[in-house]
Amino acid sequence: MEGKKTKGRQKIEMKKIENEDDRLITFSKRRSGIYKKASELVTLCGAEVGVVIFSPAGKPFSFGHPSVESVANRFLRQNPPPGQGDSTHPLVEAHRRVRINELNQHYNELLSLLEAEKEQGKALQKLTKARGNRGWWEVPTEELGYQELKQMNAQLEELHKNLCDHMKEKAFAGGALPSSSNYFPGNSSQGSMPFNPNASEADPPLPPGYGYGPGNF
Repeated sequence: MEGKKTKGRQKIEMKKIENEDDRLITFSKRRSGIYKKASELVTLCGAEVGVVIFSPAGKPFSFGHPSVESVANRFLRQNPPPGQGDSTHPLVEAHRRVRINELNQHYNELLSLLEAEKEQGKALQKLTKARGNRGWWEVPTEELGYQELKQMNAQLEELHKNLCDHMKEKAFAGGALPSSSNYFPGNSSQGSMPFNPNASEADPPLPPGYGYGPGNF
């Protein structure tokens, strides 16, 4: 069977987006991308960066290192604000730069974690779509990728844990907890055997009057 053909990744035409909602979403995504690139310049090169952006609605956004004001003043050749000029002690300036670099690194790590969470979310959506009306445990594993299989494995482990806990609760509540640890899956050194076939139990007591009915003398 011929595989499904897709258009693949297409180049976006560089023109103003007409739909207002799409335009705002694109602005937010591209603005975050610019901030990320500026942060990388600061961390990797020790550059001083100032970015000022106005949204389509006129709302200002800024990103700067060490600050937007100091970068703007240097660009315009104005006097820097107090505490940000050449009079700053070198040790204070060095400590400030180290701290800012640490914050930038932490910010980039959070961005990486966010991207990983997005990928897991996509994998879960794909798993949900693949199963259709079937249970998630019924989906053929050959239809799943690595992330989907990883998600299914985590769900199976969680289901196994919940099942064991529920069995223990039922056993304690009914006072029928056997002495053998083989009652619960995973507790036996010989493997997972919910019930021990070699266990010997006494025959249950006969009910009152048993054997005294007609024809049983």
